[in-house]
Amino acid sequence: MRAIWLIFGTLLAAVLVGGWLYRRSATSTTAAQPTAPAALPVLLVAERRAALPSSAQPTPRADSIVRFALAQAGTRYTYAGISPATGFDCSGFIQYVFGRFGVPTSHSTALLIDAGQPVGRAQAQPGDIVVFTGTAATSTTPGHAGIVISALGETPLRFVHASSAARESGVKVSQVEGSGYERRFMQVRRVLSNGPAGRNAENAAARSAAARAVMQATVHPAGAVAALPLPPAEAVKAVITASHPPTRVAPLPVRAPAPRASQTTAKRKAYPPPAAPAHKMAPTRRPASRAKPTKPAPRPATKAKPSAKRRPAAKAPAKSARG
Repeated sequence: MRAIWLIFGTLLAAVLVGGWLYRRSATSTTAAQPTAPAALPVLLVAERRAALPSSAQPTPRADSIVRFALAQAGTRYTYAGISPATGFDCSGFIQYVFGRFGVPTSHSTALLIDAGQPVGRAQAQPGDIVVFTGTAATSTTPGHAGIVISALGETPLRFVHASSAARESGVKVSQVEGSGYERRFMQVRRVLSNGPAGRNAENAAARSAAARAVMQATVHPAGAVAALPLPPAEAVKAVITASHPPTRVAPLPVRAPAPRASQTTAKRKAYPPPAAPAHKMAPTRRPASRAKPTKPAPRPATKAKPSAKRRPAAKAPAKSARG
C-alpha cells in the first residue's frame, strides 16, 4: 500500500513540474517577439476600370446626319414637338436629328446661336446649323434654325428645317438666297468638326464623362485581390472618432427679452386722448393791443310836435242888457 501511494505522488509531482516548465517557455517566447501594432480596419473599394478617351474617336459623318434629316421630310409641324410621332418645331427637329448621333443640342433657338463655333456663310457645309431671326420685320433675336445640306461653296445655300409657314408647314427643304430667309439670316454655327483643332459636342461630352469615371474609379495593379471581411460598424466608428475628435462649440449668449408693454399702454400710445369739448374749453382772451369796440352814443329823445289842430272860434262875449 505504501508503494502505491509513493508511485502516485511521484506521478503528480512530475505533472506539476512539466506544466510549470511549459508555461515558462511559452511566456519567454512571447516576450522575445516584437509587439505588432493594433490592426486598423481595412475597407476595400470595388475596382472599376474606365476606358480612357481617345482623341481619334470617330466623329459622326455629316452626310449621315443630312441623310437622316432628309428622311424626316413631310413630318408635320408641332409647337415644342421633339419626335416624328408628335411632330417637330425647328429646335426640336435639330435636337432629334443630332441626338440620334450622340451630339447634344439645345431645344431652344435662343441658345442655338451659341452652339459650337461660328463660321462664315461662304464656309457653310453639310451638318452646320443656320440660325435666323423671328418672322417679325423688326425682330433681331434668334427665332428659327435649320440644318445645312448644301456642299461647301454651293449657291444657293439650302437647309432642311421644320417650318411653321401657313402655306406649307412641316419638315421641308428651303434656300436662303432669293427668299425671305435672306433678310432674316443671322449666323452659321458648326457643331461637327473633323479637324485636329476642332472640338465637337460629342467628343467634349465623352471626355468629361470619361474623366469623371477615372476620378471616381480606384485603379489597382493587375492581379486578383482577395476579398477581406468587412470590419464591424463599431470599429469603423471608433477609428473615425479617434482620428477626428468632435469639436466643442461655445454656446452663444442668450439675450434677455425686452420687457413687453402692457396692452393698455400700447393702446394709449396708439390712440391719443380725445380733445376736450367746446363748452369746457377755456375762454380765449383778446390781445391787449386790440381796443374794445365802443358802443354808439344814444340819440337824444325828440319831443313829438303837436299836430296842428283847428282851434274852435272864440265866442263873442254876450252883450249885457245894460249896454
